[in-house]
Amino acid sequence: MIDLSVVPAVSQCVMSDIKSCGVLIVKGSPVQSFLLMKHADRWDLPKGHVDSGETELQCALRELEEETGIRPADIRLDEHFRFTTQYTVRSKRHQYQPRQKTTVIFLAELLRDVAIHLTEHPGYQWFDWSPPHHIQPETIDPLLAQLAEYLDRRPPQQVESAS
Repeated sequence: MIDLSVVPAVSQCVMSDIKSCGVLIVKGSPVQSFLLMKHADRWDLPKGHVDSGETELQCALRELEEETGIRPADIRLDEHFRFTTQYTVRSKRHQYQPRQKTTVIFLAELLRDVAIHLTEHPGYQWFDWSPPHHIQPETIDPLLAQLAEYLDRRPPQQVESAS
């Protein structure tokens, strides 16, 4: 007979999905630089978890404004670029249980210089666009590689305002 008291509940064994969305902000046309946010141990994008009832793009734009102060009126969204990646995370928030995370990143060009207002990160940096990039191998490098391929084949003026 199996002792059920030592068998984890099914809900503890199944990885739940987490989704976050963000925006890769670039300057210049052609691209000259891109914005990354500083964490204690890595570089990342302005992004965050999707709220209930929110679309991926709504989440991305909300997180961009919350974390940087960049508003939809400050950017031109490229509706033809979308980067998606999936990986397993273990966080303290979820008792270190493995969770499948999907991250969706949109692309936008900054239309004018704006002051960056940090709320969740100790710093930020505008990185020069000079592919190939070697910043963070799990998420940032594949995103930038896909962007480089996209920019090489993109016809000019395939962007629209996010406002």
